[in-house]
Amino acid sequence: MIKRLQQIAQWFDDRLHLTKLFESTAGHHVPKSSGSWFYVFGSGTLLCLMLQLVTGTCLAFVYVPSADEAYLTLEYLTYQQPLGWFLRALHYWGSNFMVGIMMLHMAQVFLFGAYKYPRELTWITGVLLMFVTLGLAFTGQVMRFDQDAYWGLGIGTAIMGRVPIIGSDLVHLMLAGPIIAGETLSRFFTLHVFILPGTILALIGVHLRLVLAKGINEYPKPGVVVKRETYDQEYEAIIKKEGVPFVPAAISKDLVFSALVMFAIFTCAAVFGPKGPKGFPDPTYIQTAPQPDFFFLWVYSVAALLPPYTETFVLLVGPVVATLALFALPFISNTGEKSARKRPIAVLTVVVSLLALSLLTWAGIRSPWSPEMTAWTSDSTPAAFLKGRSPLELQGALVLQYKQCRNCHSLDGIGGERGPDLSRIATRLTRDQLIRQVIQGGGNMPAYGKNLSPAEVEALVAFMLTLHPSNVPPVRDSTIPAQAAL
Repeated sequence: MIKRLQQIAQWFDDRLHLTKLFESTAGHHVPKSSGSWFYVFGSGTLLCLMLQLVTGTCLAFVYVPSADEAYLTLEYLTYQQPLGWFLRALHYWGSNFMVGIMMLHMAQVFLFGAYKYPRELTWITGVLLMFVTLGLAFTGQVMRFDQDAYWGLGIGTAIMGRVPIIGSDLVHLMLAGPIIAGETLSRFFTLHVFILPGTILALIGVHLRLVLAKGINEYPKPGVVVKRETYDQEYEAIIKKEGVPFVPAAISKDLVFSALVMFAIFTCAAVFGPKGPKGFPDPTYIQTAPQPDFFFLWVYSVAALLPPYTETFVLLVGPVVATLALFALPFISNTGEKSARKRPIAVLTVVVSLLALSLLTWAGIRSPWSPEMTAWTSDSTPAAFLKGRSPLELQGALVLQYKQCRNCHSLDGIGGERGPDLSRIATRLTRDQLIRQVIQGGGNMPAYGKNLSPAEVEALVAFMLTLHPSNVPPVRDSTIPAQAAL
């Protein structure tokens, strides 16, 4: 029986060359030093892509890409379809992990100098894969077609419309018309389900072909530099001396990491669930604070924090410069040292980039620039700020509350964060300064001189002059002589 099975296997192998195919792909020899925990991010990203393809296919059986049905489809999946919420959660968290691991992979390749000769084209295909992956993430967010997706797409369209000369044409191409409508969703569905996945699979094929042709970058050692004239021979010598087959010798850590990634995705999906849907997309509802998905929160923060006069330049020129720099990198720094220990500028670049992305993402999660539109009705004034106040000052507290000042200003951390906390405002501004700020505005604060009567301004300022700690006196106008205490 065993001999007969061996003969059948040999028959297939003679015709399909499975043994040779395995030896030239999964069984190809790699440097032993590449079997490291630093080299697991590429396989982790590929695993996340496979999960996205499987869960996305399952979602496509139910999802209806129309303006009237898309949101209802997600509600059905989330609340009625058995385990539909879990399927959506797997797809959402798989997307987050895919983008995150891909970024770590790019950082590792950069730090290890794996973009240098002869792997320039491998780096370029990796950069293209990164952009297509981000495109998948963005179009996937639009697929939810809820309030976040609708207004997020509107913001992206507004940025696109700032492109000189062809801005309006790009917007029309993006939306399949002049406005966000059913045709827009159909276009993004086509991108998300057909064009971008096909592109990413083709690029992965080229990327893996280049990895097989030019090998996996050996673990860089300080002092061992890349020279065009000798590197190919040196790499062949490394393979002959200490090369091991990728399967099964060097894949063990990749398998462990992939298992941990799958466990983390399934855990996040089960514990946190899917994102949204957050309300039916309604263009007439403007009191909304849309947030993009996690991987675009840093862009959201940049757009919110930029001074108005720099927005167009930074949002249009910045991405172009960054893209050109990524593509030019393997040609500008093609040879020389690969070890991060000998490349402090590279290490500093990665550290600063990760720190900036982390801080901007955290700011995007908090989004303190977004007013709390219900604070004036849901956040009560702390009792400590009302105790012992005069009738005029209490009237000012009512003005602060019912004129919706609490939407942008908090009291003792309760309320909006767009403006400064007013708990200690009397220690910073005098009476005249407070009146001028309320009436004329300043900074990000609009003028309320036409919205408040003189009596309301007087009461409001009287209340704010009481907002200081008991052990800290209010600020004093330096142009008025101090009075001796009685």
